[in-house]
Amino acid sequence: MHVDPRALRFSAALTTVVLALVLVTSSGLLLAAQAVVFALGLFGASPYGMIFKGIVKSPPPELEDAAPPSFAQGLGLFFALVGLVGYITQITPLALGATAAALFAAFLNAAFGFCLGCEMFLIIRRLLPAAS
Repeated sequence: MHVDPRALRFSAALTTVVLALVLVTSSGLLLAAQAVVFALGLFGASPYGMIFKGIVKSPPPELEDAAPPSFAQGLGLFFALVGLVGYITQITPLALGATAAALFAAFLNAAFGFCLGCEMFLIIRRLLPAAS
């Protein structure tokens, strides 16, 4: 499966806005909504990607392998869930730290096209022996 890299950056930009709002408002509910978006993204059903497809009609100049971005969505989900645990248990540093980590990764992708989770996926794949 392949994905449009423009849609990934668009999604990262929306994620950046949502996570920044989470940090400003301390809204666990907004973080929970973003966690759902991350979970849907794992299965190629990101609502942000669907919005992008509704706006942009031109075909992408190239496509990318979906596995690294999917891994990145999983990492985003992990950090969002850790942040939710922080909000639920009222451990503010955990909530803010996990949310800020996800925000940092989303911002890198949105602003610079650098997908931190994708790079982690590629490093892990190189380090682990290939399945025969």
